[in-house]
Amino acid sequence: MIAKVQRKASYQDILDAPENKVAELIDGELVLSPRPASPHAKASFSLGMDLGPPFDRGRGGPGGWWILFEPELHFGANVLVPDLAGWRRERMPVVPNVPFFTLAPDWVCEVVSPSTGRLDRVRKLPIYLRERVGFVWLVDPLCKTVEAYQHNGEHWVIVGVWSEEQTARIPPFDAVELDLTLWWLPE
Repeated sequence: MIAKVQRKASYQDILDAPENKVAELIDGELVLSPRPASPHAKASFSLGMDLGPPFDRGRGGPGGWWILFEPELHFGANVLVPDLAGWRRERMPVVPNVPFFTLAPDWVCEVVSPSTGRLDRVRKLPIYLRERVGFVWLVDPLCKTVEAYQHNGEHWVIVGVWSEEQTARIPPFDAVELDLTLWWLPE
């Protein structure tokens, strides 16, 4: 029996992907995920609204960050699209006018869903670790939880887990208290 050799996916596969999918390359495989459903979209938007003014714009907070929605990150042959990512301005003084970023962010947020949770945890977290992303948040809008991880040089260290009814100060954005109840769809 002759084994069928599957070719490694390329960036052209991302460009050719359906517009209603989020396309990523992970370890040579094209991974297509559905566009976010409403709980996911609400959590992403609310999180961006909470972090943008105090950190990206410096209103009511320390500033010093660029916060972007769904930036395309190129790490060697891997192409990842987190829900949000942030760069400290001391590392990236201006946001370049580019279609993708090769500089690893200082913070990444993945809003997990039933279709992406395993991918985010099992396949993407090791890549973020290898690329030395400082912090990763996993936000679950169905369970209404936030898990925060910090890179310690060799592995992820869990900073904490917060639930739906809490306010929280979550590194690296612990200068501002976040009202997590605003991130979820009402029951």
